Amino acid sequence: MTGTILGAPDIGRALTRIAHEILERNEGPESLVLLGIPTRGVPLAQRLAERIAEVEPSFDAHARCGSLDITMYRDDLRSQPTRSIGPTTLPSVGIDDATVVLVDDVLHTGRTIRAALDAIKDEGRPTAVQLAVLVDRGHRELPIRADFVGKNIPTSRSERVHVRLAETDGEDAVTLTGGRA
Repeated sequence: MTGTILGAPDIGRALTRIAHEILERNEGPESLVLLGIPTRGVPLAQRLAERIAEVEPSFDAHARCGSLDITMYRDDLRSQPTRSIGPTTLPSVGIDDATVVLVDDVLHTGRTIRAALDAIKDEGRPTAVQLAVLVDRGHRELPIRADFVGKNIPTSRSERVHVRLAETDGEDAVTLTGGRA
């Protein structure tokens, strides 16, 4: 299977649904903090924060959204090309005693999220950590699952999921390439 899985309207609807699910699960926005994992998790977190603020005007999308660089926490640093370290930008309210919602584009093996959990523990002590992803493609290597999923896309290991966002790529789309092995 190859082609576009989600277009811009589909991505918008998925993010709106996830924002509502986050609010429902947490009984409002009072303790929420969203942290995007670079690269595409950051604009997704910002979009989710804006949607939450539309529903709950007391939620300050700018003050409760940040980014979490996980570069130094990855378990593949020795085998991957050199990566530049990005900024970790915590929201002004911090993460101590907050419900942190980690946001990423694709959940695959779970190793990125494991690295993010390690990075969070060095930044503070949240009450809870939840995970929101635009796409869950399966093939987990670690016991990690998302709390909020835009779309589950069953894939083979030979297929690749590509997320494109207007902020980083000029358009919104999720595509699948490669073939079944």
